Amino acid sequence: MDYATVAKAVQQGGTLYFIVIFLAGCAYAFWPKKKAEFDAAARLPLEEDA
Repeated sequence: MDYATVAKAVQQGGTLYFIVIFLAGCAYAFWPKKKAEFDAAARLPLEEDA
């Protein structure tokens, strides 16, 4: 194995890794059960402190 082969394999592996992480983040953000939690968090700055 030469350097170019290893470098290309690592670049492709890193790209796949970040694609998987990105898709997992999107799935988490758009999961239907999380809507109520995100809506509550969106209203937090508008609530008055007691």
